[in-house]
Amino acid sequence: MLRKIVIIGSIIFLGAIGTGSFWLWQNYQNGRLPEKIITAAFPAIKNSATGINVFQSALGMGVPRTYLVLLLNNTELRPGGGFIGSYAIVRFDKGKSEVLKVEGTEILDNNYIGFVATPPPPLAKYLGLKNWQFRDSNWSPDFPTDAKKALEFYRAEHGVEAENISGVIAITPNIFEEILKLVGPITVDGIKFTSENFTETLEYEVEYGFEKRGVKFRDRKQLLGDVWGALWPRLASSFFTNWSDYKKLIPALLREKQVMLYSTVADEEAKILEQDWGGEMKSEAGDYLLWVDANLDSLKTDVAVTRSLSYSITPSSSSFVAKATMRYYHTGGFSWRTSRYRDYARVFVPAGSRLVGSSGNDGKVDQGEEGGRHWFGAFISINPGKQGELSFTYLLPKSIADGLEDGQYYLGVQKQLGTDRIRLTLELKFDKKLTGAIPPESSEKFGDNLYQVAADLSVDREFEIELTKSQ
Repeated sequence: MLRKIVIIGSIIFLGAIGTGSFWLWQNYQNGRLPEKIITAAFPAIKNSATGINVFQSALGMGVPRTYLVLLLNNTELRPGGGFIGSYAIVRFDKGKSEVLKVEGTEILDNNYIGFVATPPPPLAKYLGLKNWQFRDSNWSPDFPTDAKKALEFYRAEHGVEAENISGVIAITPNIFEEILKLVGPITVDGIKFTSENFTETLEYEVEYGFEKRGVKFRDRKQLLGDVWGALWPRLASSFFTNWSDYKKLIPALLREKQVMLYSTVADEEAKILEQDWGGEMKSEAGDYLLWVDANLDSLKTDVAVTRSLSYSITPSSSSFVAKATMRYYHTGGFSWRTSRYRDYARVFVPAGSRLVGSSGNDGKVDQGEEGGRHWFGAFISINPGKQGELSFTYLLPKSIADGLEDGQYYLGVQKQLGTDRIRLTLELKFDKKLTGAIPPESSEKFGDNLYQVAADLSVDREFEIELTKSQ
């Protein structure tokens, strides 16, 4: 029987909002956490009674709260951050947490077959899915959408405490790796986990090594609970001595979208989105770019794939011709972990954009609308040791060109949930000279009509360009 360990929810959720579960557990008083504790670790809500009340409620200080925790594997990338290989159900009551269940998502999906949902066409075509289930629910690049879909499927499949879920938390293995950097290696069932080998070792043990350890197939992912059980004392004892490191780490993981939060309570969700912790697709006006990859039946190959995204625009008679290109470098081979990379890629662009052409894709280009954005999608496969390149060329809506009449151009580039650093290069050509930009170009490039910069997508990026105004 799985031990009910007071760990996952505390570290994931409390840690995710910038404070230590052990510290909070020691300091709650009469069902209310001291405000100085909250605001010290969570400065964004300082002097905000609403924020503090939301924080208190989320920890079950009034009514107990139950959360669905999605354990995403970003070495098998999906639009919502990674394949949902496992999940946990965590209950909070007056600041204390209890893990009610941890298991592989395949167990939930296989045990209940009465619910039928039509899968998105790429999942049907490239994975052969006839039914859309919980483990594949995060097909959207917008986490609030994914969280709602995961809850819908979890309830339909009669998951534990399904009708009492207060929110959804998603994490990638990055959080484990970063914590291990601070607390040092741990050993569980004779297996040594370090920050460098954590993800690969865990994948191997739950896919292959469990048999050698005499563990039944359905119990193989309980190793994750045992890992947390070993990690928890080390984390609790190191929290005070390494407080400055933890205080930096958790906000960074939220900014980098390795942790995403969703609440079914409207004012809590509004606060999450206000702090940019919810992994939502942005809706600001102006130019926009979000590239989204989905690993479809190619093992954990994303661990061996590096990416480089480039974006260019050039003036046309009515607006701008834009080109988004992703270059993939497959550095792996054929093994238990990596294979030929099979990827369904989508690029999300301003509504009203029109496709001009594409290259590098296997088959036709799909199109659709989601979250107020237009998208183009196509499939690409890349053999080990090879490079691949997928491009979409499209005409931006006239509204982008119209905005330049006032001498202003804005571009928002969002990173895909769960991805690590992806190189980003921009080459934006205008029919007017630049007078300023944030971030600026290097000085030798000043004074012309071309904006060229290189950055990375460790976080979302924004670019604001000032141009000479039309007379």
